[in-house]
Amino acid sequence: MHKRIGLIGGLSPESTVLYYLTITRKYVERFGNYGYPEVIIYSVNLQNYHTWRSENRWDLIAQDLVLAAEKLKLAGADFCIIATNTMHKVYDEVQARSTLPFIHILQPIVREIKNNSLRKVGLIGTKFTMSEDFYKEMLLQNGIDCIVPSSEEQEIIHEIIEKELVQGIITADSREKYVTIIDKLVASGSEGVILGCTEIPLLISQHDCSVPVFDTGTLHAVEALDFACL
Repeated sequence: MHKRIGLIGGLSPESTVLYYLTITRKYVERFGNYGYPEVIIYSVNLQNYHTWRSENRWDLIAQDLVLAAEKLKLAGADFCIIATNTMHKVYDEVQARSTLPFIHILQPIVREIKNNSLRKVGLIGTKFTMSEDFYKEMLLQNGIDCIVPSSEEQEIIHEIIEKELVQGIITADSREKYVTIIDKLVASGSEGVILGCTEIPLLISQHDCSVPVFDTGTLHAVEALDFACL
């Protein structure tokens, strides 16, 4: 029997769907049958998370994630993943307080960057992921330098995520803005680009970039599949 995957989703619904589809479709590609691991999804209240973030109440976010994990355990999950980048700010606290093991979203990203022999990458995501240290520190600990856009560009990226991508709204204008920002990161020395928000791949793909692109949501979902099938 495969391990049951506990998926904390709703952050946003769009990326939660991508996680589920990636896990199930990748399994079928590999094994040629439909015996993929069971996936138990707990969809949290996204508005609460937006409110707590704006109030800097990361303690409430951590508390809710721990509660979500415990509910997934009661439902039969063997391990857990948080289907979003930003909430990994409180990953260490959540893992310490939870009785379920978690897989960190950067675990497969770091490995893929190293496999590509890259030392410096650009990072785009929510303004929290880009401006705070929790993401960049883990990269630096693994010998990877990280470049982020200017504060003005970070606001553009964040606004498109919150007002468009989490609702599944995709526009050519927003794609052009993202590509322009990514091109600036490449001009500044980025050898690859981390799509550090699980909604960004709805808008940007490898086709849009001249350097390797690291899709955090897809790589995280595949990591969960690999672990479930061990």
